[in-house]
Amino acid sequence: MKRVAIIGGGPGGLYFAYLWKTRHPADTVRVFEQNPEGATFGFGVVFSARAMDFLRADDPQTADLIAARMETWSDITLVHQGESIALDGVGFSAISRLDLIILLTERARAAGVELSFGAALHSVAELGEYDLIVAADGVNSLVRRSFEGDFQTSLSYLDEKFAWFGTTKRFETLTQTFVETEFGTFNAHHYRYSPTMSTFIVECDRASWQKAGFDHLGPDEMKARCERIFAETLDGHPLVANKSSWRNFPWIWNGRWSYRNMVLIGDALHTAHYSIGSGTRLALEDVLALVKALEAHPDDLRDAFQRYQAERQPVVEKLVRAARESAAWYADFPKHMRLSPIDFAYSYITRAGRIDDERLRSMSPRFMQRYDAQRPRPAA
Repeated sequence: MKRVAIIGGGPGGLYFAYLWKTRHPADTVRVFEQNPEGATFGFGVVFSARAMDFLRADDPQTADLIAARMETWSDITLVHQGESIALDGVGFSAISRLDLIILLTERARAAGVELSFGAALHSVAELGEYDLIVAADGVNSLVRRSFEGDFQTSLSYLDEKFAWFGTTKRFETLTQTFVETEFGTFNAHHYRYSPTMSTFIVECDRASWQKAGFDHLGPDEMKARCERIFAETLDGHPLVANKSSWRNFPWIWNGRWSYRNMVLIGDALHTAHYSIGSGTRLALEDVLALVKALEAHPDDLRDAFQRYQAERQPVVEKLVRAARESAAWYADFPKHMRLSPIDFAYSYITRAGRIDDERLRSMSPRFMQRYDAQRPRPAA
């Protein structure tokens, strides 16, 4: 490889740029990011307790730098019918998305990557002089949309609505709060990503969204109504908006991961529902797999791309299947809310089909002791 272009300055794009330039210093590596430097959408990025292990195995220095800036906790908390249920042993960590991007930007710049911020591309043809184009430009990827048929792209949307906020309220664990209101049922995913800030995702079914008037409220009114719905949870703290509009989650999949000299990674390639907290992890894992495939076939992009897809696709498919099961549970959460708090928590933690009772007893012994104690005993 001689000239490498990366479209998208999110975690995946920046990490590929840094890693490739570090390992191939003679190559020209350039990142094109449409937003100004230091601007980012979203608030916190969450990782499961073991999600950094893959990175530490291949790049311990970067893993340690990220981990040093993370907030970490060992349990999940569910709030249902006003009762808090702790799921012990289900640990997560989170970091500010902006802090993560700044860290990766600094590493890429120090490695000699050319960083072009505020550089909106209008056509892939603008990159005609590059030997390799890595599309790390997310859900609305220019590369993927330009060649959807060649990538065998499929796109569909969930019917449920969600909006991504932040808040100054500090939450000690990743918490799911479910409430029933005069408008319908709502859920908030919230977790701290710094000592003073938390992510706060509001989610609801379409009927509740319409009854609450969210289909016509302006941004300020929308935020105020969300604050009212979760007033007890927020405890007087405001929500913080950053392009916090209502959206439908998009399912994106591509039958082909590459075309010509172009290859997809991260959300440009596949999406996994935010309820399993794996989007950034998947993008970083894509980067590592792509780098290894390119280095295994330095003189043949086609062979490298085939290896990348063949080795990575089964892993991604498994996680995406779990994400779809998780999303299906959330689509029915108003029905699940009829359960008692302890049964609701059990339904939640087993929703993706990856955790059985034996594993749950090992992973969350205190929760399972409580759950087993309330189960009806068989008649003698």
